[in-house]
Amino acid sequence: MSTQITFAQFEAVDIRAGTVTRAEPFPEARKPAIKLWIEFGAEIGLRKSSAQITDLYTPEDLVGRQVMAVVNFPPRQIGPFLSEVLVLGASDAAGRISLLAPDHPVPDGARMH
Repeated sequence: MSTQITFAQFEAVDIRAGTVTRAEPFPEARKPAIKLWIEFGAEIGLRKSSAQITDLYTPEDLVGRQVMAVVNFPPRQIGPFLSEVLVLGASDAAGRISLLAPDHPVPDGARMH
């Protein structure tokens, strides 16, 4: 069972839509990962992330794709790469991560409600 949080705690998590503008393999990561550059619009701008999504995606699959990410966590150093946002996904029965994304295009920076 998951831990309950208040609605105010949920509202504090800033989850936004962004478009992947660049993606590269991340061979220096301990676990297979892809480096992402994601555009979140004028308010937030371009942010970087490292995502362990290599089971279902290649860098070429990701450019131009919208994703959802937490944009208000502190940056995290992952090897030589500074990850600035947490891209969201869900795992299937085999543990492969499937990215969460809007069903229809939304403006970059659109906040999840």
